[in-house]
Amino acid sequence: MATSDTRRIAVIGGGPGGLYAAALLKRLGPGREVTVWERNAPDDTFGFGVVLSDETLGGIEHADPVVYRALSEEFVRWDTIDVVHRGVTQTSGGHGFAALGRRTLLRILHERCASLGVRIRFRAEAPPAAELAEDHDLVIAADGVHSATRAAHALHFRPTVTTHRNRYIWLAADFALDAFRFEIAETEHGVMQLHAYPFSRPSPGRHPSTRPSGAPDALGASTVIVEMREEVWRAAGLDTCGTAESAERCAKVFAEALGGRPLRSNNSSWLTFATVTNDRWSYGSTVLLGDAAHTAHFSIGSGTKLAVEDALALAACVDEHPCLPDALAAYEAERRPVVRSTQRAAAASLRWFEELPQYVDQPPRRFAFNLLTRSRRVTHGNLRLRDPDFTGSVEEEFGCAPGTPPMFTPLRLRGLELRNRVVVSPMDMYSAVEGVPGDFHLVHLGSRALGGAGLVMTEMVCVSPEGRITPGCAGLWTGRQADAWSRITRFVHDSAPGAAIGVQLGHSGRKGSTRLMWEGIDQPLEEGNWPLGAASPLPYAPGVSQVPRALDEAGMRAVLGEFTEAARRAARSGFDLLELHCAHGYLLSGFLSPLTNRRTDAYGGALENRLRFPLEVFDAVRAVWPDDRPMTVRISATDWASGGTSDEDAVAVARAFADHGADAIDVSTGQVVPDERPEYGRSYQTPYADRIRNALDVPVIAVGAISSWDDVNSLLLAGRADLCALARPHLYDPHWTLHAAAEQGYTGPGATWPLPYRAGSRPPPTGRTDAPKPRLTLD
Repeated sequence: MATSDTRRIAVIGGGPGGLYAAALLKRLGPGREVTVWERNAPDDTFGFGVVLSDETLGGIEHADPVVYRALSEEFVRWDTIDVVHRGVTQTSGGHGFAALGRRTLLRILHERCASLGVRIRFRAEAPPAAELAEDHDLVIAADGVHSATRAAHALHFRPTVTTHRNRYIWLAADFALDAFRFEIAETEHGVMQLHAYPFSRPSPGRHPSTRPSGAPDALGASTVIVEMREEVWRAAGLDTCGTAESAERCAKVFAEALGGRPLRSNNSSWLTFATVTNDRWSYGSTVLLGDAAHTAHFSIGSGTKLAVEDALALAACVDEHPCLPDALAAYEAERRPVVRSTQRAAAASLRWFEELPQYVDQPPRRFAFNLLTRSRRVTHGNLRLRDPDFTGSVEEEFGCAPGTPPMFTPLRLRGLELRNRVVVSPMDMYSAVEGVPGDFHLVHLGSRALGGAGLVMTEMVCVSPEGRITPGCAGLWTGRQADAWSRITRFVHDSAPGAAIGVQLGHSGRKGSTRLMWEGIDQPLEEGNWPLGAASPLPYAPGVSQVPRALDEAGMRAVLGEFTEAARRAARSGFDLLELHCAHGYLLSGFLSPLTNRRTDAYGGALENRLRFPLEVFDAVRAVWPDDRPMTVRISATDWASGGTSDEDAVAVARAFADHGADAIDVSTGQVVPDERPEYGRSYQTPYADRIRNALDVPVIAVGAISSWDDVNSLLLAGRADLCALARPHLYDPHWTLHAAAEQGYTGPGATWPLPYRAGSRPPPTGRTDAPKPRLTLD
């Protein structure tokens, strides 16, 4: 190993991450001088139990078998989760947890540090990191969520600390639960929730009177976290309660779960969770570790896990790299993707609990499934493996026929029955000539219809030449264009029976007159530009884009007429469904967003005014669109920018369109302003669809990095969506839906292979990869 020159190491903070980093670095370099500063006494700690994953334990086992053995002797293990709501308990098994008391974990690490020669200075405030760096080769700042080191060097670490809306308190019960328990209490003040798990086994040989202060008694012990929204916390009067009274009141609310037992605290107080991120994790010879660098919401149990994994990675990188800057860069490069993924999952879980009131009326099994899959790390497929009986009961409640995955159940919208829940999302192809779709569009849309999707959507079809995004955009402003679309719809209906095809009508607004995407996305044409109209005279990209004219009354009436005529042509062309494009910063979206609508007339200002023109267009289109054919609306539920569309705005917009007759809301996000900051990740837009569906009980189409059939099944079963629209997976595989059916062993009516393709309805055989197993083993 090319160990870096780190002979003197200072660790600020004696929590699990700091202690384990100290122990590992000392073990890897016995000649090192390693000192830990911990401001509390050895027996002082906050919180109660700690949950570690099998993956983390595996890393500990390989790095330090001594610590692993000591932990293994103390762990409480269980594999079931109970979800209790409205007096009904839903139990899911096969999960696998390991927990122990935080005090026990610290004792084990204290003993390991002592045996290795690490010096721990208890009840001692650490000198500032800058001062320690003067005579230490490495300074590890493991000083927690309120890190003084991070604050002192904020210009270098560039932290972001985001506080959230729920209040929570850490408490404990002096008995061991037999499962991880989530319980929902609907009180007169609002919804409260309990998260609880055992961390100490019952010890019959220990008499309760002999236990040290705060230690679990003979019945074992469990961590209990009580959480609720800020407004519920205040309405219940908990904002005026001390710790003891808070514990007493919480014990009464969850008396059944606790068997009437009391709750105790340990310097507990009501908190709001803070998500911590940093642009950089190191500065000079100082490096952040654990909560000082990043936090993840307690509902996925990853705080201590991440800190311990940080310690493992940091020690390994310091051991592997001769140059400390290289070691710290390698540590950050290794850990940042893992942490980012965990924080995305934690954020999804956090938001789920913040929005818990919107789910309480779900059927009991769906509610439990929704809770278990809230972080998107546990999926329908995971749960089928872990607990097929529970998952089967959720599928039955959903309405799945035996052997039918959720994604292959039908859905009716007006007179249209979709054979499955998969939608080929609208994708601009920029391949039309004078707005006329050609052979490319026939093959593109036809192949995806043959590929099994229930609904195939066109790209945004423009209602006028001035409403195009690029010269390559398809349109429906002429009869010739309508005839070309008729050719495509006939092919879909004749050659892919059961597939439906929908048209998305839109107008580019201020985002028009640009080059083809691959020639420069959102860049103006070098020549041949056409004038733009929008809600307000604001260019999309200041200094780059053309400044649009603000549409006056006559301009709006003209555009409304263009939409109406395009809808008539779409009906004659044979489309099964029409979607009005009110998202992504195009014309109608530009009226909806406060960032792009600065009007002072009846079409600007308050949301009801900003909705006025999009609703007028919707009503006009709905009036000419055949009554038995459904009509949907695509919206951007957030602008991903300060001052833009709020969550409440998005729900109100969806409600307005539903009230006017929209059969489903296609919930997308962003692309409204160029300086947006999306929170990318797997299924990252689906929480917005979830919120609208459960707030309004209106069918929704979820979009946004839905990448697997397992994601689709999970979203449907959890009640977060009614349809799932996928774009890039269908670019990768036009037969994505049929292949999803084959991979799940499904052969029913929700995924019918075209007759010429049926010979390929099973995955082709591959070469054998397993070796014959030995018949005999002889000593």
